[in-house]
Amino acid sequence: MSKIVKIALGAAAGFVAGVLIAPKSGKETRADIKTKSEELKGKAEVKKGQAKQAVLDGKESFKKGAGKVEQEAKEFAKSAKNSAETVKGEAEKLAAEAKERGSKVAGDAKKTLGDLRKDGERNLK
Repeated sequence: MSKIVKIALGAAAGFVAGVLIAPKSGKETRADIKTKSEELKGKAEVKKGQAKQAVLDGKESFKKGAGKVEQEAKEFAKSAKNSAETVKGEAEKLAAEAKERGSKVAGDAKKTLGDLRKDGERNLK
């Protein structure tokens, strides 16, 4: 039970107990009870309106926050996509360069092997 409800119930109970114990006529007591109950009803309506407004404000705040989060997520996704495309492009360049260098190394190795074979054959003669 909320603190406000507990306070309101405590105040109402105290008022009723005070009215019932007080040395007044029945008519005066009933009038006091009616007046106080109308006051409490009015205060309850005010609190109800405040609570309703707080819920509406919270709902609006949530919508704004959700919109901001959505926008941030979209921007992050776009940035991640751009980064992935950049990395992919760099990886393709590096792969092409590695292939080219590998071919060159293979060619150099063949030439060196050929040169060694020729040198070996000359040295054996």
